[in-house]
Amino acid sequence: MTSRRKILKLIAGVPAIAVIPPAHAAGAPLKRPIPKTGEMLHAVGLGTWQTFDVGGDAGGRAAAREVLARFVRAGGQMVDSSPMYGSSESVVGDLVSDLGVEKSLFLATKVWTSGREAGVRQMEESMRRMRATRMALMQVHNLTDVKTQLTTLREWKEQGRIRYLGITHYHEGAYAELERLIKSEKLDFAQFNYNVAATAADERLLPVCAEYQTAVIVNRPFEEGELFRRVKGRDLPEWTKDFDCHSWAQFFLKFILSHPAVTCAIPATRNPDYLVDNMGAALGRLPDAAARRRMVQHMRSL
Repeated sequence: MTSRRKILKLIAGVPAIAVIPPAHAAGAPLKRPIPKTGEMLHAVGLGTWQTFDVGGDAGGRAAAREVLARFVRAGGQMVDSSPMYGSSESVVGDLVSDLGVEKSLFLATKVWTSGREAGVRQMEESMRRMRATRMALMQVHNLTDVKTQLTTLREWKEQGRIRYLGITHYHEGAYAELERLIKSEKLDFAQFNYNVAATAADERLLPVCAEYQTAVIVNRPFEEGELFRRVKGRDLPEWTKDFDCHSWAQFFLKFILSHPAVTCAIPATRNPDYLVDNMGAALGRLPDAAARRRMVQHMRSL
């Protein structure tokens, strides 16, 4: 079995021209338009749940800094956080400022509280922590007091304090409410879970997002690590070469990105090598409909 770590070491030791397929060398990383505006976003973003919650730990911050630096070098844009994620917002803000990459990034965070005034205070604190004078995207986290917070978000968007607004959840039990809000609230973004082992969003939610021109951010792309545990000790199938897949991480991410309604997936990591591997999912060919079915069947067979 060739592990993810071994694959990365092998790639590092071989000239790039030998391991990068022609489509990678000739083509740019995959970008998708935000439906409401046409603004283009790199299809692989960066989540920060747990991974950037390092407080003042020097080693943790050094690793996160290298991840963010490599992310920007690879053309990455969306960095997603939340006040729920401990110190992550502050760590992002500090590192973005330290690296001087503010203009390269599409910073997103969330409001996660009840009541108008509490929401305003929390969002202002999030912007201070992330050192953002204008947030690219503000989302209502897990639909918490969603009606109240969306009212404020619309006001902030009109005032120019945020560019886009959206809603989030992490569990398919919320899909019916997400669908209702997407249809009724003219949202810019919706963030929810979707991966090769959790495909319920295929049935209605992703089609509804496409119909209502709502950008989709996919969280939990690796099912909190469960997908890697499921394939531990197994080689990639030979047929994954047909869509330029070089690791299990790329297998999982390419499945997500191959759905045309998906704007961006946000895997989280504090490992710089894993970051590079993840970004590779936006290079080369994507699986077609037949390959997507085969991927799902393969995972179900394990």
